[in-house]
Amino acid sequence: MDPGLLGLLGLLLGALIIGGVRFGLDHAGPAAEAQNLAEVMGPTADADAFARVTGPRPLEFPADHGAHPDHRTEWWYFTGNLTAANGDAYGFQLTLFRSALAPSMAERDSDWATRQAWMGHFAVTDLAAGEHRAAERYQRGALGLAGASVRPVRVWLDDWTIESTGPEALFPLTLRAEDRGVGIAVDLTLTADKPHVLQGDAGYSRKGADPANASRYYSYTRLAAGGEVAFADRRTSVSGTAWLDREWSTSALDANQQGWDWFALQLEDGRDLMVYRLRRTDGGTDPNSAGILVDPDGGSRVLDSDDFRLTPQRHWQSPRTGSRYPVAWRLQLPDEGLDLQVEARLDDQEMPTTVRYWEGSVAVEGTADGVGYLEMTGY
Repeated sequence: MDPGLLGLLGLLLGALIIGGVRFGLDHAGPAAEAQNLAEVMGPTADADAFARVTGPRPLEFPADHGAHPDHRTEWWYFTGNLTAANGDAYGFQLTLFRSALAPSMAERDSDWATRQAWMGHFAVTDLAAGEHRAAERYQRGALGLAGASVRPVRVWLDDWTIESTGPEALFPLTLRAEDRGVGIAVDLTLTADKPHVLQGDAGYSRKGADPANASRYYSYTRLAAGGEVAFADRRTSVSGTAWLDREWSTSALDANQQGWDWFALQLEDGRDLMVYRLRRTDGGTDPNSAGILVDPDGGSRVLDSDDFRLTPQRHWQSPRTGSRYPVAWRLQLPDEGLDLQVEARLDDQEMPTTVRYWEGSVAVEGTADGVGYLEMTGY
């Protein structure tokens, strides 16, 4: 669910917007227990004071590429797999999250005043070196420090930027991010090989028994990427493919849901496949789990929980947090004749961020080969 990630933003407490905070991430304390994402993505007592997603509505572009400040949580989520001329492979993630801290703006005579907090996650995996590095930032949505606009589309947190080059079209799109403390950077241009697809019911992605535990959700599942990546401050020209998920909501999980396993796969036969398994606190799979299969020509079929089967094959335990993640899976879509083995290209791609999760590059083999990204939360 995009990557979906996270109501991570629910943890952007008011104290964090007193100024920008930046972290290079390479460790975290031991995990006492699995994290429950419903605690940050479920409905709160004041949920009805925010805008809520309760059913389908037509999406409007370019406006819906921009921010939806009356909803509590929102993200612009990019992942991708890149290759250098010498064959070295890299994975990357760049995500900007917006969180509304209050339903409305209190009167304050200050240019620093805001009800919007922003968080950014940025990671690069050098697969040849077998190393994953990540950074996290916070910022207030005031004084131009972080924000989003349309015509042209621009989303930014400090100097981490997502920016289109024209007044109406989203693509070409540039991604720029750098964290000198960790020694990673990307400077990429993205173009769309396929049109966007609407997840769920015409973009209404229901996640729980309550119809208002849902999000607006659309994706660009195959983007051509080219530019530069830096790892350990060594810059390399790269090309490859990327994926964009856009999602906004006020509450998106039921109280009995622990987290999710989200797969975004780009197959060599031209198809793209996204599935997510919502995990209940009792270990079962929630019936609101879903996905989408996108044809080479951009046509798509929405999947429900009965259309696919996910079976963990192998686990990896983080030496930093103690969390134990399934890093190899069997993914079956019987009606489509797909039987896939999905495995981490590097086991240690954990994001030891404010809310910890695993997000990383995966390889796909079986009835179709390919690459993709896997996200696992609530472990």
